[in-house]
Amino acid sequence: MSDIQTKPRTESARAEQEKILLLETANRDLLGLVDALREELENRAVEKEVAVQQAIADSNDEMIQLKATAVALRDSLEEMRFEKEDAVQKAIAASNDEMVQLKATATALRDQLEEMRFEKEDAVQQAVAAGNDESIQLKATATALRDQLEELRFEKEEAVQKAVAEGNDEIVQLKATVSALRDELEDIKFKYEGKIQDLDRTARDEIDHLRKTIKVLRGELEGGKGKTAKGKKHGK
Repeated sequence: MSDIQTKPRTESARAEQEKILLLETANRDLLGLVDALREELENRAVEKEVAVQQAIADSNDEMIQLKATAVALRDSLEEMRFEKEDAVQKAIAASNDEMVQLKATATALRDQLEEMRFEKEDAVQQAVAAGNDESIQLKATATALRDQLEELRFEKEEAVQKAVAEGNDEIVQLKATVSALRDELEDIKFKYEGKIQDLDRTARDEIDHLRKTIKVLRGELEGGKGKTAKGKKHGK
């Protein structure tokens, strides 16, 4: 009776031990799986960090190139602005010189008018003193002088208008020159970019040609090695 009771207990203990072994094996497998997943996760994190750093480096290189391009364009604009300002200053200086000359001419005419007015008054006084005949002559002289004054005033106004028109024409020409220079700069920039593209295309064509040549030479070299090997084999 005691042997019968001991045998089930032994089988039960053995079953429990097998369950424990299975659980321990499963735990070890789970721990191994967790370690593998953790290692893969760390590798993924490292790869992600490397990819992020590479993307940042590429972005920084592109930013440096863009900044260099912006600096070059800014320099071109500053140079164009300087040339434009210099041209405008020259135009203003030329216009100012003409205005100075016109003012000097106007002053000289004013002095002449004052002198003529003084002579006229003196002539009138002499005419009054000399009599009515001379007064009539002086009136005729005054009329002639008035006509001359009107003519001089008209010529002066015409000269001033002509000088102003010439100044405006010169400013228009300078603006046209600045616009032409700007177009020329754009044309040069376009041609420069075209040359760069042509050089890039030529370099790619040369690389393709070299690759094909290397491939052909490699094929010929492989063929020569094969023939040499066959010759040695037949010689033996």
